[in-house]
Formats: sequence, C-alpha cells, structure tokens
Amino acid sequence: MKTVENGNAVKLHYKGTFLDGEVFDDSRRRVDPLEVLVGSGKFLNAFEEALVGMAEGQIKTVTLTSEQAYGPINPEAVATFGKDNFPEDFEFKIGHPVRGVSPQGQQVIAKIISFTDEDVTLDMNHPLAGKDLNFEIEMVEIEEEVPDTETSDSETSSEE
Repeated sequence: MKTVENGNAVKLHYKGTFLDGEVFDDSRRRVDPLEVLVGSGKFLNAFEEALVGMAEGQIKTVTLTSEQAYGPINPEAVATFGKDNFPEDFEFKIGHPVRGVSPQGQQVIAKIISFTDEDVTLDMNHPLAGKDLNFEIEMVEIEEEVPDTETSDSETSSEE
C-alpha cells in the first residue's frame, strides 16, 4: 500500500474546526482538492507532518495546539495609529479587517479593535493565533515523489 512520504505531491480535502466544533475552513467549499507538496513548508509544519504515512482514501483527524498552528497571541502585534493614516472617507467599524503595508513593504492584514476621534487600534495577529485547531484530513491522491531540483543543482555545483 502506497503511503505519503516527504517529497510527495498529494491532493487532499480537509475541514478545520475549533475545539467546540465550529468550522473555520472546509476545502470542499472550493470543490477541487488542495494540492500539497509534503515537506515544502508552505503549510503548517504539524499539518504536513500529519500527512506522512497516510494512504489514499484514508481519513485522519489531528489536533494542533496554538503553538503548532498560528502561534500564541502576540501583544506586540496590537498597535494604535492616527486616523490620518486612512483615507478621508474610510468607515471605521470594530471587528472589520483593514489592509496596509508595513515599513518593510510587506502587506499586512489587521482587525480594528477600537477607535477614537483621532486614533484607531489594530490587531495584526493572525485571525487563528492563540487557538487550538482540529483538522479532518481526507487523502484523495498520492502522486509520485517530485524531484528536488534545488538540491540536485546545489549538489552538482558543489562537486564541480
């Protein structure tokens, strides 16, 4: 029986829930299975690790602690800015998301947690930070191992 190993490209469906059962994401809503290169680090490490050893058609449930998922809530990710940093016609509503750019040029998504006549306080933590998460994973397809061209290239160049 073929099982998932690091380096495999796989297709899967998952349903993510909070510990109380509330669904926060379900890949079936997007119809097509999610494609994952296992071990690539593009998804949560603990999620990718849970895929290793699964067989096609297998359904597995895993629970990730907040530390394994999106980390604890970082109080330093809450900051207050002057309203003059927003467009003049911007409508401030508690709980609404806002987009901006960090001083380093990275796109930032935050949530308005309070505002006054002059200032607005934003929470820039990931929306799932501080939460333990359940994932029900269905392994749809395991493809053959994908060659690692970066490793091959670096091995070749180091031998020269």
